[in-house]
Amino acid sequence: AGGGRCVGRFPVSLALVEYSSSGSEGEEPPGRQPCPLPVPESILNMFPDGDQYTDDTTRHGGRVRSFAHERGHWATYVYVPVRPREEFSELLDDLLSVAGRNGLHLTKMEEFHISQSQTVILRHHWIEPFIQSLRERLRLVNRFLCIANRLKVYTNQEKTRTFLGLEVTVGQQQLLDVVSEVDQSLQEFRLETFYQNPSFHVSLAWCVGDMVDLLQGTVRDHLQRVVDDFDDSEILTRFYADEIRCKAGNKVFSIPLR
Repeated sequence: AGGGRCVGRFPVSLALVEYSSSGSEGEEPPGRQPCPLPVPESILNMFPDGDQYTDDTTRHGGRVRSFAHERGHWATYVYVPVRPREEFSELLDDLLSVAGRNGLHLTKMEEFHISQSQTVILRHHWIEPFIQSLRERLRLVNRFLCIANRLKVYTNQEKTRTFLGLEVTVGQQQLLDVVSEVDQSLQEFRLETFYQNPSFHVSLAWCVGDMVDLLQGTVRDHLQRVVDDFDDSEILTRFYADEIRCKAGNKVFSIPLR
C-alpha cells in the first residue's frame, strides 16, 4: 500500500481506510495520512438518506401516498376491526365479478375495518402517550352489534382511489360515541378530528382513480341485489365490535371493549 494515491472522498464514518503494512499493528506509519477507499455500494445502501425517499407506486398497486414519507413521522389511524366469516369471501367474489362485467376491476382489501379516525401523523415519541389517552377514554365502552349491509361507493379525499363498501345500518350511534372519545384524544395532540356526519362503512375492494360514476345507478343496484340475495347474507353482514385498534406505522395496538 506504500505510496498509494487516494481514490474518492467519503465521510469518515463510511470510509474504509488503508494503511501501509510497515510498522506495528494499529500504529499509523509516521508521515503517512490514511487514504480513504471507495465504499462498496452494498454498504452505502445500508444507510439511506431519509430526505431522499422516493415513493414507488408500482410496489403497491399504483396507490399514491396521502402524506410524504418523513423519518420519525408515523401515519396513524384508529378503527374497529372486522373479522367476517369464511363464507364472506364468496359474497365478495360475486360482487367483484359483477363490477368486472361492468368495466371496473377492483382489488380486494387485505383486511376489513370501520374507520374511527382520519389518518394523522404522529411523531414517534407521541405514540405511547396517544395510546394511553385512548385506553383511558375507551375503558368503559361496551362491545356492540354492527350490521353493514347497504352497498355504497366512496373515494378518498384526494380522489385518487375509489372504494366499494358496505355502510353500517345498525350500530351508528355506538360508533359515533367511540369517535367522540377518539376525537378528544386527537385534540389533546392538536391533530385533526374525524369527519362531520361520517358514513361508517366496511371497505371491500378498491381501484385507482375516481370511478364513482361507473358504480352508480343500475350497477350499484345490481351489486346491492347480490348482497340481498346471497345465502346467509343477514349473518355475514353482522358482527360485534369488541375492540378498538390503533395502527401507527407498522405497530398495531389493541384496546378491548367491555
